[in-house]
Amino acid sequence: MKTMLKVPNFLYQSAQRWPNNTSMTDEWGMVTYAELEALVGQIAARLKAWGIAPHLGVAVIGKNSRYFIAQCFAVMECGAVVIPLSNQITTDEVNEIIKTTGLYAILADQTTRAHFDNTLEIIPFAHQEWRLFLSMDANKSIHFAAHVKNPALVRFTSGTTRISKGVVLSHESIAERTESANQALQLGPADTITWVLSMAYHFVVTIILYLRYGSSIVICKNSMADTLIENTNRYQSSLLYCSPLHIRLLVQDHSGRKMPSLKRVISTSVSITRAECQKFAERFDIPVSQAYGIIEIGLPILNLKNNKDHPDAIGHVLPNYQAQIVNDQGNPLPAGETGLLFIRGPGMLDGYLDPPSPREEILKNGWFNTGDLAAMDADGLIQIAGRKKSMINVAGNKVFPEEVEAVLNQHPAVKLCRISGYMHSFLGERVQADIVLYEGQKSFDVEELINFCRNRLSPYKIPQKINFVKELPMTYSQKLIRY
Repeated sequence: MKTMLKVPNFLYQSAQRWPNNTSMTDEWGMVTYAELEALVGQIAARLKAWGIAPHLGVAVIGKNSRYFIAQCFAVMECGAVVIPLSNQITTDEVNEIIKTTGLYAILADQTTRAHFDNTLEIIPFAHQEWRLFLSMDANKSIHFAAHVKNPALVRFTSGTTRISKGVVLSHESIAERTESANQALQLGPADTITWVLSMAYHFVVTIILYLRYGSSIVICKNSMADTLIENTNRYQSSLLYCSPLHIRLLVQDHSGRKMPSLKRVISTSVSITRAECQKFAERFDIPVSQAYGIIEIGLPILNLKNNKDHPDAIGHVLPNYQAQIVNDQGNPLPAGETGLLFIRGPGMLDGYLDPPSPREEILKNGWFNTGDLAAMDADGLIQIAGRKKSMINVAGNKVFPEEVEAVLNQHPAVKLCRISGYMHSFLGERVQADIVLYEGQKSFDVEELINFCRNRLSPYKIPQKINFVKELPMTYSQKLIRY
């Protein structure tokens, strides 16, 4: 009988090859690969003793730490399916996941916002206390993600339209996508990564990949520019993996400190503007590379070749992947035309969790419809225009909210904005902006903002209605929620 692949084996293999190398550094200090392997084994033994077995679903809720990583690996070591969740998730949200998915148990640290009854065990560690909870309807006879062979992990999408999908990945898919991504990243035991994103939303082609190839992870305690610069320089990081928010924060740092050890800076999660990338390159003497990461596929597109001349592009597909731009009928479009971005390659999702949908029902001849509108030039360079669902049609002209937001966010008074469409009784769909101003901006000249847009946007893209608000709804991975 063929032995089933198991993701934790990647960690164990690294521990055998580099036992004394640093696997990660968090707020409590350094952890070697041998120590991390031992911690995973310790947790897995306790979980097995409490009945965590193959085909059960177990959520791991907590902040970024050695324990969060070890808990996730330990759940997979038990043969169960791990569901990494943010420590900002609410009790009601977790209860909804339990009700709709058949989640069996929850592992949570002390920072978790949600509250649960039915504590099974308290797990004390040197620096943290974790608790193991059973769901109120825990039933071992229910196989979690039964429609997927050898399931390993479920990641819920960010839910930018308030509808979040559970993406199921098998051990085999995780192996395929980490291997394919590292063909481009080329990470190994000589590399150290400055880490600032939420592990609940970035785990497979990041944390698992880094540990599979023997790299070291430096977990930042916060997102402040001072912390990122200090950690990068202290630990001589070769890679900074972050979001456009962190790029903007770093640009605003006036200390004059550089980060000379960095070989690459990768921005992901949401698109970043050319202006932001250029300011970062001027400040730190290194270009920003956009990465197109998508939980259904992994990391299929990365801008390594054109990050200086076209920093606002997401780049070219990695060697094992294919991409095409198609119209609404599914027919390929010529180079330069905007249409739907379809991708296919290794490590595709194995299914959606609820309702249960296997890979075969989701893909079209192996192609995944990303839902993003993009254009690809004759050289294969891809540029994202925006989401098809959020596109605004102004008298037959396409307006992508992301483009208008990128302009407004450059205004010194604008802290954050969201662009959407509204219906005018005579003119049809128009553009409106919800804007959060920086503190201290008690009064503001709307006409000044309109003129700011007028000098940078086509007339039909300029907001016709502006609403000033105190805050905008965001997902836990810091993406704008769109209606």
